[in-house]
Amino acid sequence: MTQQDLAERIQVSRQTVNSIEAGKYVPSTVLALKIAKVFDVGVEEIFQLEDGD
Repeated sequence: MTQQDLAERIQVSRQTVNSIEAGKYVPSTVLALKIAKVFDVGVEEIFQLEDGD
């Protein structure tokens, strides 16, 4: 799946997807849930807290 494909499915820009992948943007809970739903996995399989959090 391309960044553009994912962006269209979760209704954000490709740049937003790129920023999430690069760790420059922390998605909202709703956006994280949308991404997890696209891949049919739990949010915790995609996103984790950094050590110390």
